[in-house]
Amino acid sequence: MSDALGANLKLLCSHYRSIAEVCRKLSLNRAQFNRYLAGQSRPTAHNLKRICDFFGVEPFELAMPSEQFARLVGARSPDAQSQAGSDPLLELFEPLRQQASPMGRYCGYYFEYSNCMSVPGQVLLSLVQLREERGNYLFERQERQERQERTRGGAEDWVRCRYLGAAFYLQDRLFLIDYESLTGNEISQTILIPSFKSRITRLNGIKTGVSSGDRRTPACTRVVWQYLGNEINRVNAYRQLMLYAPDDARIDDDIRQRLSGTQLHDGLFVLE
Repeated sequence: MSDALGANLKLLCSHYRSIAEVCRKLSLNRAQFNRYLAGQSRPTAHNLKRICDFFGVEPFELAMPSEQFARLVGARSPDAQSQAGSDPLLELFEPLRQQASPMGRYCGYYFEYSNCMSVPGQVLLSLVQLREERGNYLFERQERQERQERTRGGAEDWVRCRYLGAAFYLQDRLFLIDYESLTGNEISQTILIPSFKSRITRLNGIKTGVSSGDRRTPACTRVVWQYLGNEINRVNAYRQLMLYAPDDARIDDDIRQRLSGTQLHDGLFVLE
């Protein structure tokens, strides 16, 4: 691991309330974790895997130079923040942000079920975290798929995608737009129907994007978000991210029906 490990861990921890909270969730000794942050020691292979699984990063990413790692996880430098007021892209979206309704009740973690765009006939399970930052609603979506052609080594047998995006609640619809942050070559959009019940359980919607195949075929799929809560065991949740057969017993009948249902109106695909 590089000397940037401590700085990169500090950046990841800054998304949580405290170092103590991170250590508690990871079940790691606080004093030992502080030595990682200070660059005084390196995690064992076992602890490194736990840390990476928790934060949703790879070991080689933690070894990146700090500035490169900050760009990877979507952090912005003070210079970039000072220039935000003159950014034409931000100015373009400012009226939209001002018109959007609050969506704090939707913040938390979700499992996202969708028909896989790159492997037809399979259901893709992803992990989404929706959060509020300084009045803006941002989200992160983690995907993990097993490679079709197996390679040697455990971690290399999986393809991981990490999407970063913004969410807007406009006229009784939740609009979410994101980009694939590891490659920067893909943008997708999700539209969800909000829940008007006192307790959020599942949200229906559609997602548009492109398949991960060489042809990058445009595609659209139904999607279901299953609410998990504000606090979850990220390691256990991350282990469940993969492709599932539609008849897999781990996918219940309700989700299977929501993903397969269609409704046409004047030739258009309609959400209900």
